[in-house]
Formats: sequence, C-alpha cells, structure tokens
Amino acid sequence: MKRTALVLSALLASLPAFAQEKTNDQATEEGRAKNTQLAKDAALTSKVHTALANDVGLKTLTAINVDSDNGVVTLKGRVDSEDTKKRAEAVAKKVSGVTAVKNELQVKGG
Repeated sequence: MKRTALVLSALLASLPAFAQEKTNDQATEEGRAKNTQLAKDAALTSKVHTALANDVGLKTLTAINVDSDNGVVTLKGRVDSEDTKKRAEAVAKKVSGVTAVKNELQVKGG
C-alpha cells in the first residue's frame, strides 16, 4: 500500500513537468508564427512604400507612414491634397497581399 502511494505520488509530482514541456513547445510554435507574421507585415509595408514612391512620388513617401498588420495596411501622415490621399489609398489597395486599407491621411490645411 505504501509503495502504491509512493508511486502514485511520484507520478503526480512529474505531471507538471510533462505539462510544462508541452507548454514550452506551444510557446515556441507561437513565437515562430508571430515572427513569421511580423516578417510578412514588414515585407508588405516595404512593398506598399515602394508602390507609393513609384506612383505618388518620393516627396509623398516621406510624408506617409505605412503600417501593416495581417494584410491590413494603415496609411498615416499629411498630404497636399484630397486627390493625393485618394491616390495613395488606391495604390496601396493594388499591392499584392493587401486585404484592406485604413486611410488615416490628413490633408494639409484641410
């Protein structure tokens, strides 16, 4: 009886170690997935910056901040006209990998 209780106690004491190992594996996988998504977001941000520079112009590129999160691109900053604001959004929407655009650009003097 004492031996059974001892074995049972040892098994119960070792369970948290097994659970911890699984949790560490899960954390590692979650970390990899997060890093992969961050890399994808950075690449998408770069692609949108390049598209804006090619279409709207280099001056606008420095005035527009681009952020990406899971394919959703946010444009922030100040532009010279409503037309430039609309063009920037249209250009961003055409970039492969963009699923939506949040246009938070503000028109100077507007």
